[in-house]
Amino acid sequence: MTDSIFTYDPDTWRVTQEMKDAYDTNGYILVRNMLNRDEVEKVRGALENPRGVQQHAYTLHDGKNRRNVMTLWNHPGDDVTGMLARSRRVADTAEELLGGEVYHYHTKLIMKEAKTGGTFLWHQDYGYWYMNGCLYPDMASVFIPIDDTDRGNGCLQVLRGSHKLGRVQHLNIGDQLGADPERVQQAQKQLDHIYVEMKAGDILFFHCNLLHTSDQNSSDRRRWVFIVAFNKRANNPYKVHHHPQYTPLIKVEDSALLECENLEDLEGKWFMSPEEDRSVTRKLQQ
Repeated sequence: MTDSIFTYDPDTWRVTQEMKDAYDTNGYILVRNMLNRDEVEKVRGALENPRGVQQHAYTLHDGKNRRNVMTLWNHPGDDVTGMLARSRRVADTAEELLGGEVYHYHTKLIMKEAKTGGTFLWHQDYGYWYMNGCLYPDMASVFIPIDDTDRGNGCLQVLRGSHKLGRVQHLNIGDQLGADPERVQQAQKQLDHIYVEMKAGDILFFHCNLLHTSDQNSSDRRRWVFIVAFNKRANNPYKVHHHPQYTPLIKVEDSALLECENLEDLEGKWFMSPEEDRSVTRKLQQ
């Protein structure tokens, strides 16, 4: 079994063939310690700032008497959150794994608060993005926990290698859009079910067709996660939708994250409303 866990060294980091093979085989790579303690604190402070992205947060109910709070924006911007999304360690790694120039598709902050955080059903990110006019699954998500995540507070779960199933039909299930449960059930019989427990500062890069889910947070600890989505330039959506078409990504050096003092100037980030976020679900119901 190809291992998908690697450790970050800022002096030697590069995407190796071993990492590419792991990504292609398992659908993800997990990089330990990709952000140091000071960088995690910098991002955490920006996200917790009530005059920052928190202004645009909205609530999503999971249909099981729990809820998640989310903020989603389409362009990275010049604030601390934008410096992380545009940093070379994040953007260059995504580019190497996808095999070509990428652009920022969107970023979101998912907040599963203690005792109240909700479930996300099994799904593929491409299950949504396919509806946006992206012809190919040449897309990836970068999952960056701001808090330690484990089984207790609802860590990410994946079916290893499930990206090779191709796009699974997604259905309206309660208040969510999830992968066809029959397909998921059959995939679970054949594929390893992995609980991706991570420390703040670890980063997970995963394929847009990787089936993933997360449980409710019944612990006394919150679980905040910052997720950056990238699309390949060559996969530019053929129609205008609620996420951007190709927009050149202006990368920054990794040092820009700690150097950035912009916590509140959110100009140009194009925040999404709950109505826009649910547009795909509405389209499937028509």
